[in-house]
Amino acid sequence: MTRFIAAIVTVLFISAFSVFAQETELKVIDEVVAQVNDGVITLSRVRREMKGQVDMLVEQGKTRDVANAEVQSKEGEIIAKIIEEELLLQKGKELGVESEVDAEINRRFLEIMKQQNFKTLDQLYKAMGDQGLNPQDVREAWRKQYTMEYVVNREVFGKTLWGWSAKEVKAYYEKHKEKFFKPEIVTLSEIFMSFAGRDEAAVREKAKTIVAELRKGGDFAKFAVENSDREDVKQSNGSIGPISANELKRACEKCVAPIGATAKGGVTDPIELVEGIEIFRVDDRKEASKESVFDEADVRRAMTIEVLDTKRKDYMADLRKDSYIRINDTYRPMVSPYFFNEAARTEVKKPAK
Repeated sequence: MTRFIAAIVTVLFISAFSVFAQETELKVIDEVVAQVNDGVITLSRVRREMKGQVDMLVEQGKTRDVANAEVQSKEGEIIAKIIEEELLLQKGKELGVESEVDAEINRRFLEIMKQQNFKTLDQLYKAMGDQGLNPQDVREAWRKQYTMEYVVNREVFGKTLWGWSAKEVKAYYEKHKEKFFKPEIVTLSEIFMSFAGRDEAAVREKAKTIVAELRKGGDFAKFAVENSDREDVKQSNGSIGPISANELKRACEKCVAPIGATAKGGVTDPIELVEGIEIFRVDDRKEASKESVFDEADVRRAMTIEVLDTKRKDYMADLRKDSYIRINDTYRPMVSPYFFNEAARTEVKKPAK
């Protein structure tokens, strides 16, 4: 549950204090680090983000002193990241993605509710509260996350994907045929064990036990029905069916290597993802061939992925150029290297609309 909390809950924290007349008198200081169109980024918001990153590094095994020093050295980068997040959130509002975002949030709550066998959302919310999670805080964190994802997917990935002409797509395929050999097809069954609402260490241990039993000849379908959190497991018995190597990589890149190292009929070691643990059985394999196959969707996707990082940077640069951004003089020198080539260009002065 710790990772779930760290991933979706922002801890409210203000770290700047000032001492006045008496040493025991403390006053919370907050200041505007940057103005972004009609929005502002405060020092407390920056400190919350920094504390969250420190806590994550500590959870990964670093001492708090080392984690603090590492995060402190990245303060300018963190402020630049928050400015970009603010721009994306404002763009999401402009594009009117609220209904799509709310639908995705509701879908995710319902998915967790079903995985955990709760009959109502109120039961799920109570369980979250028992774990120290405020459902409204979770909803708000997801709203920000999904809003930014929707903007980037629509304005960068989507427009790039469909921006290639048919001639460009065909020319790319002819030049890079080796990228489009007919891929390997694997037929898989799975057991998925969610972390949501559970002790993660206990889930890991149970997954190891299940793998050991399966490798001794245990009935995979029986273990899947009894342990998998997939909604349709009673109908599917854990069967996923055939999937190409390309589709597998898109769906779960972390799963590619362990599945690739598992022989037909074998069971993978537990694969840990953010949401939980996956266990796969490789039911069948069909080897890849040296025959190139033209699939327009695959070619467009390959072309897009190749330039996506540059396109995203260009998009963010355009957002900044079309916005009013004023960075506090105190923080300007540390932020400017992440946005501009020259420190003198740390302000974008186009008035907000």
